[in-house]
Amino acid sequence: MSDLVQGGRQFAFLLVDKFSMFSLAAAIDTVRSANRLLGHDYYGWTTVSADGDSVMASNGLPLKIDYSVADIPPVDILFVCVGLTTEFPGKSKVLGALRNWGRRGGTLGALSVGSYLLAEAGQLEGHRCTIHWENRAGFTERFPDIECTGNVFEIDRKRYTCAGGTTSIDLMLEIVRTDFGSNIANGVANQFQHERIRSAGDRQRVGPERDLTGKSEKLRKIVELMADNLDEPFSAVELARSAGLSVRQVERLFLRHLNVTPGRYYMRLRLERARELLRQTNMPILDIAIATGFTSHSYFAQSYRLQFGRPPSEERRTTY
Repeated sequence: MSDLVQGGRQFAFLLVDKFSMFSLAAAIDTVRSANRLLGHDYYGWTTVSADGDSVMASNGLPLKIDYSVADIPPVDILFVCVGLTTEFPGKSKVLGALRNWGRRGGTLGALSVGSYLLAEAGQLEGHRCTIHWENRAGFTERFPDIECTGNVFEIDRKRYTCAGGTTSIDLMLEIVRTDFGSNIANGVANQFQHERIRSAGDRQRVGPERDLTGKSEKLRKIVELMADNLDEPFSAVELARSAGLSVRQVERLFLRHLNVTPGRYYMRLRLERARELLRQTNMPILDIAIATGFTSHSYFAQSYRLQFGRPPSEERRTTY
């Protein structure tokens, strides 16, 4: 790890058990490459854990740690990096450190599922944030008053959050762009063959066939409207009206680009959200059915079995 530098930007990465190594490496290597292009170490970073002990990443690799949460040095942003689980040894110490940091007016960030810990620590109230698409359903059910977008990253005053993976690159590139302009940011992106620097307004890709790049803008708008309205699904007429099309034109649009009818596509989105809630929360199955637009438990169970080959109750018993 780099030593903290004088006169530049200092970052600390608070790591917990089974954190995402890729998200961490993407963030650190982005600013490392920026240092290389600048010709001096403007950005410095260090690692932190609950007790200062090494932490195991989700890929099984241990990482040496520089500081415990009780000894975090002065830094500009404290990022929390979370991967496969939000339950881990020393969690109470981590939440306490995040609360203290926020109480003192410190800037906080989150990579991947780190937003969950910031929310548990009460550090996202009144702020816009994002989280990895797989965890967004559970997050919004647990923290309904926090605005959690589906965007690749969010910067809202002193809160920096991203969806992890390659979005860690985009978030750090935005920091570099703010500090040194687009030329340096683009130069860093080129070093990583990062084809396009995404902005905070870019949506996450959320599973199979969600990459609508190069396809109809009207199709993208309708799909986003569907994804944002799963508890009270829009009618075919309402979806068509939102894009200034007829119902028949919308049907042709979906069949041409996605080879499925709008109704089937919408149903699949709702059922995939239900599966996320079954895996991520302890919500009663009936409540999950209602949260995904089903008024009948039996119809929900039947639809779920047709889509995934198992009933909702069996999905919940499965350990991932």
